[in-house]
Amino acid sequence: MTSKQRAYLKSLATRLDPVFQVGKSSLTPELTEAIGQAFNNNELIKVAVLKNCMDDPGEIARTVAERTHSQVVQVIGKKFVLYRPDKEKPKIQLPK
Repeated sequence: MTSKQRAYLKSLATRLDPVFQVGKSSLTPELTEAIGQAFNNNELIKVAVLKNCMDDPGEIARTVAERTHSQVVQVIGKKFVLYRPDKEKPKIQLPK
């Protein structure tokens, strides 16, 4: 992903509300699976890490991205954005 594409996705993500929250039990297999399923409807997903979660949001984002075969767009504070294009009908057209 180029920096121009990443900047475009960041601009789209500013309007998104977090779809999932990571709590004190941190990253569970059920949460990872739910995030993976959410990519069936959305290509861009924002996740919030709650204050009672002691794990690093950047590390959580990398782990979720690896497990869901997505890409980390950005990590800001306690929130991160993931992107996985739809293989058949991509909704988001990335700039070249």
